[in-house]
Amino acid sequence: MDWGILEREPELVRLASAAQEAADGAGSVALVFGEAGIGKSSLVKAMPDRLPHGARVLVGQCDDLATRRPLGPFRDLIGSVGAELARAVTEGGDRHRVYEALHGELAGTPHPAVLVVEDVHWADEASLDALRFLVRRMDRLPALLVLTYRDDELSRGHPLRHLLGQVSRAPRVHRLPLARLSLDAVRTLSAGRADPAQVYAVTSGNPFFVAEVVAAGGTGKVPPTVVDAVLARLRGLDGATVDALEQLAVVPSAVERPLVDALLADGVSVLAAAEQRGLLAVAPERVAFRHELIRRAVADSLPAARRIDLNRGALAALVARPGSDAARIVHHAAQAGDQDAIARYGPDAAKDAASAGAHREAAAQLRLVLRDRHRYAPAELADLLERYAVESYTIADSAPAVAAQREAVALRRSLGDTLALGADLRWLSRIHWWAGNADQAQEAAREAVAVLEHAGDDRLLALAVSNTAQLRMLSDRYAEAVEHAERAIALARKADDAAILSHALNNVGTARWRGGGPGGRAQLEESLEVALAAGEVEHACRSYANLIWNLLDNLQYDEADTFLPPAMELADRAEHLGFLNYLHVELAIRRLAAADWEDAEKHAEFGMHDFLPARCPALTVLARVRIRCGRPGAAELLAEAWEIAVRTKELQRTGPVAAARAEAAWLRGDLTAVIAAAEPVHAQACRLPGAPHRPELGYWLTKAGRPAPPDDSDHPYALQARGQWRRAAALWQTAGCPYEHAAALAESPDPADKLAALAAFDALGAEPAARLIRAELRRLGVRRIPRGPLAATRGNPAHLTERQLQVMRLLAEGLTNAEIAARLVVSVRTVDNHVRAVLDKLDAPTRRHAADRAARLGLLPEGEGPLPDAET
Repeated sequence: MDWGILEREPELVRLASAAQEAADGAGSVALVFGEAGIGKSSLVKAMPDRLPHGARVLVGQCDDLATRRPLGPFRDLIGSVGAELARAVTEGGDRHRVYEALHGELAGTPHPAVLVVEDVHWADEASLDALRFLVRRMDRLPALLVLTYRDDELSRGHPLRHLLGQVSRAPRVHRLPLARLSLDAVRTLSAGRADPAQVYAVTSGNPFFVAEVVAAGGTGKVPPTVVDAVLARLRGLDGATVDALEQLAVVPSAVERPLVDALLADGVSVLAAAEQRGLLAVAPERVAFRHELIRRAVADSLPAARRIDLNRGALAALVARPGSDAARIVHHAAQAGDQDAIARYGPDAAKDAASAGAHREAAAQLRLVLRDRHRYAPAELADLLERYAVESYTIADSAPAVAAQREAVALRRSLGDTLALGADLRWLSRIHWWAGNADQAQEAAREAVAVLEHAGDDRLLALAVSNTAQLRMLSDRYAEAVEHAERAIALARKADDAAILSHALNNVGTARWRGGGPGGRAQLEESLEVALAAGEVEHACRSYANLIWNLLDNLQYDEADTFLPPAMELADRAEHLGFLNYLHVELAIRRLAAADWEDAEKHAEFGMHDFLPARCPALTVLARVRIRCGRPGAAELLAEAWEIAVRTKELQRTGPVAAARAEAAWLRGDLTAVIAAAEPVHAQACRLPGAPHRPELGYWLTKAGRPAPPDDSDHPYALQARGQWRRAAALWQTAGCPYEHAAALAESPDPADKLAALAAFDALGAEPAARLIRAELRRLGVRRIPRGPLAATRGNPAHLTERQLQVMRLLAEGLTNAEIAARLVVSVRTVDNHVRAVLDKLDAPTRRHAADRAARLGLLPEGEGPLPDAET
């Protein structure tokens, strides 16, 4: 049943405009989102008629499989794209080949290409990675990328959120939230068939629900639920047609014609009546339910026994077809409870997923396989456990990674396989470190070296020894780190392994640099050169990361600025997202030093994942911004950061968190808490040569009245601790640290200097520090103390500017952008930018969500609520 598309003209016009801009070389991304049944697919189907002449439309679909098909939506493009992309997606093992082929396809003629990926909330990890690649390049392509998704299904940790965050920073983005239909539209659709008011009451204007209820209510009786409406349309169909619908309903995707023929003994002809009732879309190539909600309603109505039997049928048909996707086979095997099929096809499905970069899907497949582990011989089981541990490690799922790798190690011991045991112990050490378990990491590293010492494999031994050197370096045992790293360098050269050589050079260089020894930086830069020359991207990224970290610790911000762009470009180009996120956190530390609070927070958010070495400094940056701006929530962030830091036993983690806790305590006037935060970590730092956090921690102790061991270095914090505030202020200014410069200036006894510091703090929005200086100036008897910025621009939880707060409040009243522009006497384009910024800062997909969140945060005037449900 098709009544056309209503109340979507603005969205269609905007998509057409975006496609025309793409044809002219200005590509963009369009986000089409809303609840299930809101009309996303209908909008996509209506779009081609509005596009420029000659536009190519490519549509891929993400499926609701228990474990997603790697590159599923791009596999759907085969037959409508060039041979290179088809081969790259089919073979799937080289993700960079897939990315380049996608790029080439969208760059090819005719222009523009419009790539639609539907239901990206169900996308597999490999597809999300491919979309990340495209998003970063869309503005330079003659193409439009349209992503549809259900915004009400996105939890805080949903994998799609990272992609959407990246989209929000793209140069050209079109947000198209789809609203429910108005009562007038429902009246148009239901005229003469059902009571419009009743239909609206049952459906709340959801277009799919409206269509189903109207179709089922031809007699004027409106079904009480949408599921009832869908099932009502099956009544009167003959048994063979209902059987066929039920069989297709257990396949959560469009069903290709060969599989339809294998599943249905009578072929597609049995589906004619269902097609006439608008339940199915039948084409020569495939059959699909008209909407996913119809398929679910049919499938969910089945008794469990019937559903199991139908999945068995789908499983048998897929197994009988050469080249069937292993992920689909395993899905139906799991639904049918066929453990033999899971055991047979699960490992291959995991391998396919891992080779495509879909590590979440690979881990899920292996998790399913390992439920029935008694089916495998010990050596095969150890391999599966190791694979599961590595996949879990890759997706930052620490508990199963550690458990699986421990079990793999135990099996290797029982088998007496020395080389495999040594390799697995080295992996166990790495996984323990990544999970924040320092002692277990050291113990596994020690045993890995002992096992491999006389095993006759120089490469594995070199890797184990270099791993030990890395752990010693990270735990500040610099002399031991150098000793192990030098041995690893010799072994790596003997094995002619550039990757391990770069790794070992990195460890020895970082240890020497941090320990204040000569030649450290040169060896770290040699590590980078070796990795780049050998094309070892991961090791090059690690070398960049350690170079930048040391430069930041030493306040050499200008030099760090020269390394950050090429490092991030390399990680971005190679799609090495782990290191890219870590480099973003380093950039956040750099922007914090520059007192660019908003930019610091933006980059720190990249580290807010489960990779603890990045999460800890990301939390610290976010907390320090809140501390300095006087915004709530810093204590919770620091509590988590401290918990992570303590488990790592690494001064590079505990030092910054302790300093941030001390600063927070000072700003709230709690000297006891300053000492408690700084003293233990300062004592640890004093036992090490060249510890970068010792001067700052000593400074906070001195501020709190606790004498600290003298620090005769020229670090500005050491100078401030010795009362040399003027020299410190000059050094902070030279380094480009305006907040620290103002803080040093505030320590002058001269009211004029304090007033200058106050002006700087006010300009930065550093309200807590400004409040303390105002109190000091009052104690000194200064009469004319400048007032601070208006309260509206200070410290609101969402960090909105005064203008953004105005726009937010007008938006919450239900005004359109044009009406807001008229009210504020600015251009509509200016309001567009403000609205986009408000949505981003509130992490809100729609205007209604933004109003809801603003109300919860207390940003709306009392008595002013969010938009009504119909507004989006």
